[in-house]
Amino acid sequence: MSLREAILKEHSKAQGMKIAGWVGNNEKHFTLLMQLFLKDEYRVVQRSAWIVSMVADHHPKLLFPHLNVMVKRMEEPNLPVAVKRNVIRILQTIPIPKKLQGAVMEICFRFLADPKEAIAVRCFSMTVLANLSKDHPEVKNELTTIVQSALEQKPSAAIRARARKVLKEIEK
Repeated sequence: MSLREAILKEHSKAQGMKIAGWVGNNEKHFTLLMQLFLKDEYRVVQRSAWIVSMVADHHPKLLFPHLNVMVKRMEEPNLPVAVKRNVIRILQTIPIPKKLQGAVMEICFRFLADPKEAIAVRCFSMTVLANLSKDHPEVKNELTTIVQSALEQKPSAAIRARARKVLKEIEK
């Protein structure tokens, strides 16, 4: 299978699942997918971000050799929203290595504090920060302040719901 051609062939859930099935738990296939995700043209990066997310749901261990590069990519300006959304979505569900936690927190705080950021990216960032606050209780005050500020800005229903859930969780 030419992975790049398959990604460009069609943008559908069925095609994404077919490619994710081909990648499966195969490290070499996943590395090929990550190369496209990290270095190709916009459309390929956008579509491969979703497939990376699909694979990560079933085989999260494949991600760990690539986490450094994924987090570094999140620091780049003008990043496609699909990349941000899918990487932060993944970071909600996996244990983040200690050496990356500081960078991930900075990225998530920046996304969360930006009212122009995509709603899903802001919601996922809240969850990542709430998860990290268990190991870093010193960020709870800053997280609480930013989440409460977001609630005061007439947020979407998704932001409101996630904010309430996160505030309840960090108050425990």
